[in-house]
Amino acid sequence: MANINIIKDKCVGCGKCVGACPFGAIEVKDKKATINEKCTLCGSCVESCFFGAINFERDETEHEDLSSYKGVWVFAEQRYGKLKSVALELMGKAKEMALRLNVKVTAVVLGSKIEFLAKELIFYGADEVLIMDACWLNDFNDHVYGEIMIDLIKKYKPEIVLIGATSNGRSLAPHISSTLKTGLTADCTVLEIDEDERLLLQTRPAFGGNLMATIVCPNNRPQMATVRPKVFKPIEPDYNASGQITILQVPSPIEKFVEK
Repeated sequence: MANINIIKDKCVGCGKCVGACPFGAIEVKDKKATINEKCTLCGSCVESCFFGAINFERDETEHEDLSSYKGVWVFAEQRYGKLKSVALELMGKAKEMALRLNVKVTAVVLGSKIEFLAKELIFYGADEVLIMDACWLNDFNDHVYGEIMIDLIKKYKPEIVLIGATSNGRSLAPHISSTLKTGLTADCTVLEIDEDERLLLQTRPAFGGNLMATIVCPNNRPQMATVRPKVFKPIEPDYNASGQITILQVPSPIEKFVEK
Protein backbone atom coordinates (compact mmCIF):
# COMPACT_ATOMS: atom_id res chain seq x y z
CA MET A 1 0.00 0.00 0.00
CA ALA A 2 1.24 3.50 -0.84
CA ASN A 3 2.62 5.44 2.10
CA ILE A 4 4.18 8.83 2.74
CA ASN A 5 5.93 10.17 5.82
CA ILE A 6 8.41 12.78 7.01
CA ILE A 7 11.90 11.64 8.00
CA LYS A 8 12.28 13.83 11.10
CA ASP A 9 16.07 13.57 11.27
CA LYS A 10 16.37 15.07 7.77
CA CYS A 11 13.61 17.68 7.99
CA VAL A 12 14.81 21.23 8.73
CA GLY A 13 11.37 22.82 8.77
CA CYS A 14 12.00 25.02 5.72
CA GLY A 15 8.35 24.88 4.65
CA LYS A 16 8.96 24.29 0.95
CA CYS A 17 6.69 21.25 1.02
CA VAL A 18 3.86 23.29 2.52
CA GLY A 19 3.54 25.44 -0.58
CA ALA A 20 3.97 22.44 -2.88
CA CYS A 21 0.96 20.57 -1.48
CA PRO A 22 -2.24 21.41 -3.43
CA PHE A 23 -4.44 20.05 -0.65
CA GLY A 24 -3.05 21.93 2.36
CA ALA A 25 -2.05 18.62 3.90
CA ILE A 26 1.36 19.69 5.25
CA GLU A 27 2.19 22.07 8.06
CA VAL A 28 5.29 22.88 10.07
CA LYS A 29 5.12 22.32 13.82
CA ASP A 30 8.07 22.71 16.16
CA LYS A 31 10.36 23.20 13.14
CA LYS A 32 9.33 19.88 11.60
CA ALA A 33 6.92 19.19 8.74
CA THR A 34 3.90 17.04 9.47
CA ILE A 35 1.41 15.47 7.08
CA ASN A 36 -2.25 15.48 8.09
CA GLU A 37 -5.39 13.62 7.05
CA LYS A 38 -5.94 15.80 3.98
CA CYS A 39 -3.09 13.99 2.18
CA THR A 40 -4.16 12.20 -1.02
CA LEU A 41 -0.78 10.53 -1.66
CA CYS A 42 -0.35 12.54 -4.87
CA GLY A 43 3.41 12.94 -4.27
CA SER A 44 3.56 16.60 -5.33
CA CYS A 45 5.56 17.50 -2.22
CA VAL A 46 8.42 15.05 -2.79
CA GLU A 47 10.44 17.01 -5.33
CA SER A 48 10.04 20.22 -3.33
CA CYS A 49 12.18 18.81 -0.49
CA PHE A 50 15.86 19.50 -1.06
CA PHE A 51 16.89 17.42 1.96
CA GLY A 52 15.32 14.07 1.05
CA ALA A 53 13.11 14.26 4.13
CA ILE A 54 9.93 12.98 2.48
CA ASN A 55 9.70 9.21 2.13
CA PHE A 56 7.10 8.28 -0.48
CA GLU A 57 6.43 4.62 -1.20
CA ARG A 58 4.18 4.10 -4.23
CA ASP A 59 2.09 1.04 -4.91
CA GLU A 60 3.83 -1.40 -7.20
CA THR A 61 2.26 -1.41 -10.65
CA GLU A 62 2.57 -3.48 -13.77
CA HIS A 63 3.77 -1.28 -16.62
CA GLU A 64 1.64 -1.18 -19.73
CA ASP A 65 2.84 -1.15 -23.30
CA LEU A 66 3.56 2.57 -23.63
CA SER A 67 3.31 2.41 -27.41
CA SER A 68 -0.47 2.17 -27.04
CA TYR A 69 -0.57 5.79 -25.79
CA LYS A 70 -0.83 8.46 -28.50
CA GLY A 71 -1.77 12.11 -28.63
CA VAL A 72 -1.51 15.34 -26.67
CA TRP A 73 -4.44 16.37 -24.49
CA VAL A 74 -5.30 19.74 -23.01
CA PHE A 75 -7.82 20.02 -20.21
CA ALA A 76 -9.61 23.12 -21.48
CA GLU A 77 -10.78 24.69 -18.26
CA GLN A 78 -13.81 26.94 -18.57
CA ARG A 79 -15.90 28.81 -16.10
CA TYR A 80 -19.58 29.34 -16.82
CA GLY A 81 -19.10 29.18 -20.58
CA LYS A 82 -15.87 31.18 -20.89
CA LEU A 83 -12.55 29.46 -21.53
CA LYS A 84 -9.74 30.28 -19.13
CA SER A 85 -6.86 32.05 -20.88
CA VAL A 86 -4.44 29.29 -19.90
CA ALA A 87 -6.49 26.77 -21.89
CA LEU A 88 -5.82 28.63 -25.13
CA GLU A 89 -2.19 29.18 -24.16
CA LEU A 90 -1.75 25.43 -23.68
CA MET A 91 -3.46 24.70 -26.99
CA GLY A 92 -0.68 26.44 -28.89
CA LYS A 93 2.05 24.59 -27.03
CA ALA A 94 0.22 21.29 -27.46
CA LYS A 95 0.00 21.90 -31.21
CA GLU A 96 3.75 22.50 -31.40
CA MET A 97 4.53 19.28 -29.51
CA ALA A 98 1.97 17.22 -31.41
CA LEU A 99 3.59 18.17 -34.72
CA ARG A 100 6.91 16.86 -33.45
CA LEU A 101 5.31 13.61 -32.32
CA ASN A 102 3.11 13.31 -35.42
CA VAL A 103 -0.06 12.98 -33.36
CA LYS A 104 -3.22 15.01 -32.91
CA VAL A 105 -4.20 17.54 -30.27
CA THR A 106 -7.33 16.85 -28.27
CA ALA A 107 -9.05 19.39 -26.03
CA VAL A 108 -11.28 18.08 -23.26
CA VAL A 109 -13.94 20.42 -21.90
CA LEU A 110 -16.45 19.65 -19.16
CA GLY A 111 -19.34 21.83 -18.06
CA SER A 112 -22.92 22.87 -18.71
CA LYS A 113 -24.14 24.47 -21.95
CA ILE A 114 -20.61 24.61 -23.34
CA GLU A 115 -20.87 22.82 -26.70
CA PHE A 116 -20.28 26.14 -28.51
CA LEU A 117 -16.74 26.26 -27.08
CA ALA A 118 -15.66 23.43 -29.39
CA LYS A 119 -15.26 25.69 -32.42
CA GLU A 120 -13.14 28.17 -30.49
CA LEU A 121 -10.80 25.38 -29.37
CA ILE A 122 -10.49 24.15 -32.96
CA PHE A 123 -9.64 27.67 -34.12
CA TYR A 124 -6.85 27.68 -31.53
CA GLY A 125 -5.30 24.37 -32.55
CA ALA A 126 -7.43 21.41 -31.49
CA ASP A 127 -7.76 18.55 -33.98
CA GLU A 128 -10.49 17.04 -31.84
CA VAL A 129 -12.63 18.30 -28.99
CA LEU A 130 -14.19 15.96 -26.44
CA ILE A 131 -17.16 17.59 -24.72
CA MET A 132 -19.21 16.40 -21.78
CA ASP A 133 -22.16 18.72 -21.25
CA ALA A 134 -24.43 18.23 -18.24
CA CYS A 135 -26.13 20.57 -15.79
CA TRP A 136 -24.42 18.87 -12.83
CA LEU A 137 -21.03 19.74 -14.33
CA ASN A 138 -21.77 23.47 -14.17
CA ASP A 139 -19.66 23.95 -11.03
CA PHE A 140 -16.16 22.54 -10.77
CA ASN A 141 -15.60 19.64 -8.39
CA ASP A 142 -12.16 18.06 -8.36
CA HIS A 143 -13.48 14.61 -7.48
CA VAL A 144 -16.23 14.58 -10.12
CA TYR A 145 -14.12 16.15 -12.85
CA GLY A 146 -11.17 13.97 -11.84
CA GLU A 147 -13.07 10.71 -12.09
CA ILE A 148 -14.42 11.67 -15.51
CA MET A 149 -10.95 12.56 -16.75
CA ILE A 150 -9.55 9.30 -15.37
CA ASP A 151 -12.17 7.28 -17.25
CA LEU A 152 -11.47 9.20 -20.47
CA ILE A 153 -7.72 8.76 -20.17
CA LYS A 154 -8.12 5.03 -19.61
CA LYS A 155 -10.32 4.80 -22.69
CA TYR A 156 -8.43 7.04 -25.15
CA LYS A 157 -4.85 6.69 -23.78
CA PRO A 158 -3.20 10.06 -24.48
CA GLU A 159 0.57 10.13 -24.00
CA ILE A 160 0.63 13.69 -22.68
CA VAL A 161 -1.94 15.60 -20.60
CA LEU A 162 -1.54 19.34 -19.94
CA ILE A 163 -3.53 21.21 -17.30
CA GLY A 164 -3.46 24.87 -16.34
CA ALA A 165 -2.02 25.58 -12.89
CA THR A 166 -5.10 27.46 -11.77
CA SER A 167 -6.69 26.85 -8.38
CA ASN A 168 -8.92 24.23 -10.01
CA GLY A 169 -6.14 22.69 -12.07
CA ARG A 170 -3.87 22.35 -9.06
CA SER A 171 -6.44 20.18 -7.29
CA LEU A 172 -7.54 18.29 -10.41
CA ALA A 173 -4.12 17.23 -11.72
CA PRO A 174 -2.89 15.44 -8.55
CA HIS A 175 -6.20 13.59 -8.27
CA ILE A 176 -5.74 12.23 -11.78
CA SER A 177 -2.04 11.42 -11.55
CA SER A 178 -2.24 9.71 -8.16
CA THR A 179 -5.14 7.52 -9.25
CA LEU A 180 -3.44 6.58 -12.53
CA LYS A 181 -0.10 6.17 -10.71
CA THR A 182 1.76 8.33 -13.18
CA GLY A 183 4.09 11.30 -12.87
CA LEU A 184 3.06 14.94 -12.55
CA THR A 185 5.32 17.98 -12.75
CA ALA A 186 3.77 21.15 -11.36
CA ASP A 187 4.24 24.76 -12.47
CA CYS A 188 6.33 24.05 -15.56
CA THR A 189 7.91 26.99 -17.35
CA VAL A 190 9.34 25.08 -20.34
CA LEU A 191 7.93 22.07 -22.19
CA GLU A 192 9.93 20.30 -24.88
CA ILE A 193 9.84 16.98 -26.68
CA ASP A 194 12.50 14.28 -26.98
CA GLU A 195 11.33 12.88 -30.32
CA ASP A 196 13.48 9.74 -30.20
CA GLU A 197 12.17 8.61 -26.81
CA ARG A 198 8.76 10.32 -27.12
CA LEU A 199 9.37 11.95 -23.75
CA LEU A 200 7.94 15.20 -22.46
CA LEU A 201 10.81 17.27 -21.02
CA GLN A 202 9.23 19.21 -18.19
CA THR A 203 11.28 22.10 -16.81
CA ARG A 204 10.41 23.97 -13.64
CA PRO A 205 12.21 26.12 -11.05
CA ALA A 206 13.92 24.30 -8.18
CA PHE A 207 15.91 25.27 -5.09
CA GLY A 208 13.89 28.42 -4.56
CA GLY A 209 14.15 29.39 -8.21
CA ASN A 210 17.96 29.31 -8.23
CA LEU A 211 18.08 26.30 -10.57
CA MET A 212 15.91 24.91 -13.34
CA ALA A 213 15.16 21.20 -13.14
CA THR A 214 14.09 19.15 -16.16
CA ILE A 215 11.94 16.16 -15.26
CA VAL A 216 10.86 13.18 -17.36
CA CYS A 217 8.38 10.35 -16.82
CA PRO A 218 9.87 7.42 -18.77
CA ASN A 219 7.93 4.47 -17.34
CA ASN A 220 4.31 5.58 -16.99
CA ARG A 221 1.64 7.25 -19.09
CA PRO A 222 0.22 9.73 -19.52
CA GLN A 223 2.99 12.23 -18.91
CA MET A 224 1.34 15.05 -16.98
CA ALA A 225 2.28 18.67 -16.38
CA THR A 226 0.61 21.79 -15.05
CA VAL A 227 1.54 25.23 -16.40
CA ARG A 228 0.80 28.61 -14.90
CA PRO A 229 -1.15 31.19 -16.92
CA LYS A 230 0.93 33.56 -19.10
CA VAL A 231 3.87 31.14 -19.47
CA PHE A 232 3.03 30.45 -23.13
CA LYS A 233 1.36 32.60 -25.74
CA PRO A 234 -1.70 31.36 -27.63
CA ILE A 235 -1.29 30.91 -31.36
CA GLU A 236 -3.15 33.13 -33.79
CA PRO A 237 -6.59 31.59 -34.31
CA ASP A 238 -7.35 30.04 -37.69
CA TYR A 239 -11.01 30.68 -38.29
CA ASN A 240 -10.98 28.38 -41.32
CA ALA A 241 -9.71 25.42 -39.31
CA SER A 242 -11.83 22.30 -39.00
CA GLY A 243 -11.75 19.47 -36.51
CA GLN A 244 -13.73 16.65 -35.00
CA ILE A 245 -16.23 17.39 -32.25
CA THR A 246 -17.22 14.43 -30.05
CA ILE A 247 -20.10 14.85 -27.63
CA LEU A 248 -19.42 12.38 -24.84
CA GLN A 249 -22.11 10.29 -23.26
CA VAL A 250 -22.94 11.57 -19.78
CA PRO A 251 -22.23 8.88 -17.16
CA SER A 252 -25.19 7.34 -15.41
CA PRO A 253 -25.85 7.13 -12.58
CA ILE A 254 -23.99 10.28 -11.58
CA GLU A 255 -23.80 8.96 -8.02
CA LYS A 256 -20.75 7.06 -9.26
CA PHE A 257 -18.81 10.32 -9.00
CA VAL A 258 -20.11 11.51 -5.65
CA GLU A 259 -17.97 10.76 -2.60
CA LYS A 260 -19.76 8.77 0.02
